[in-house]
Amino acid sequence: MTVEIGQKAPDFSAPDETGQNISLKNFLGKKIFLYFYPKDDTPGCTLESCGFRDMYPDLQALNAVVLGVSKDSIKSHVKFKGKYDLPFPLISDETAGVCEMYQTFVEKSMYGKKYMGIERSTFLIDEAGVVQQIWRGVSVSGHMTEVLNALKS
Repeated sequence: MTVEIGQKAPDFSAPDETGQNISLKNFLGKKIFLYFYPKDDTPGCTLESCGFRDMYPDLQALNAVVLGVSKDSIKSHVKFKGKYDLPFPLISDETAGVCEMYQTFVEKSMYGKKYMGIERSTFLIDEAGVVQQIWRGVSVSGHMTEVLNALKS
């Protein structure tokens, strides 16, 4: 099943950096930016996460929350969140179950070697749990502006 604009976002239950299970249904009534990123504390992922951090007050003012998802462990998320003072939950998806629901765990290639990894992607989900916008293969540069503009429109 493919996640598409206008359809209900697949719900999930997975632990955040505190070990508490997070589900989309916990955020009904708010807009959700669900972003998938390859790895904690790498240059692009740090830039993207800090971008969400820096605009978080603006997002909150527009009734939105941010949820970050990667295959990193809870322990890794604790360090990453603390190091960069990230004010939103980081979901640990070590089995890639959530990534697979959103088709973000894909075949990638580096230096001719193929492997499975997370495609940087963001989903805007409305207050009723319906997907309103999808960004796949995100380029970090300019992405925060796209996100904020989408929320304001």
